[in-house]
Amino acid sequence: MKVVLKNPGGLTKEVKVGFSWTTFFFGFLPALFRGDLKWAIILLIIESVMGSFTLGVGAVVTGIVFSFVYNKIYIKELIEKGYRPADDHSRAVLESRKILSRAA
Repeated sequence: MKVVLKNPGGLTKEVKVGFSWTTFFFGFLPALFRGDLKWAIILLIIESVMGSFTLGVGAVVTGIVFSFVYNKIYIKELIEKGYRPADDHSRAVLESRKILSRAA
């Protein structure tokens, strides 16, 4: 499921909500390509550290865990940067997933 977010300058972003298949298969690369450098570095460090101690198994587990939460993290950071739902459907989806409060 996708939602559309719009910033005050008129720039819109279409963002997936829920499980991140791209993070599941490609680790930190989706965050890097989205321009989310902070989370790309965090994910790379965690995967590297966990993978080095567990012969790669820790990196796989980290990738699975981040696949469940990364899209939510990304949307929340966009909202903090001033993005808002572009339409009522997007707002309803974000409210139902508790990403956006009803008052916002």
